[in-house]
Amino acid sequence: MTTMTAPRPRMKGYPGYRLTADRAPKTAKEARLLARVAMAVWGLEDDAETAALVMSEFVANTVRHAHGPRIILTVSRPACDRVYLAVTDRSPDRHPQLRTPDEDAGHGRGLLLVDDLANRWGFDLLRSRRSGELSAKRVWAELKLVRRSPL
Repeated sequence: MTTMTAPRPRMKGYPGYRLTADRAPKTAKEARLLARVAMAVWGLEDDAETAALVMSEFVANTVRHAHGPRIILTVSRPACDRVYLAVTDRSPDRHPQLRTPDEDAGHGRGLLLVDDLANRWGFDLLRSRRSGELSAKRVWAELKLVRRSPL
């Protein structure tokens, strides 16, 4: 089951987009679509495939390494020169690590791509509002934009 929320209104700036989805391989397709649509709305078509690739890599890592049935996909534009992409899961104990895979490995290159494509990337550990205990992790990236939209 996938739940999509409407663009998040802000007092100023650009709308943000959030999608709650299953932690499943099929969600990579939804993540790519969310990124492409948001980039098109902002007039950033030149960067749409880069955003889609980053989101797809984040989802793949979440499917492979995280726990829990649901994840949250976020695409926002905090400023005219930055796009923020994130995937939140319920595995605060599993941190992303940039590694160099063996030549023959069939996986393990996703974060190398993200590291190359993004201005910066990282993760935040999130606490439960009720208990104050660590309850989730958000892996994020800020993109290098090819050009800035006039929006």
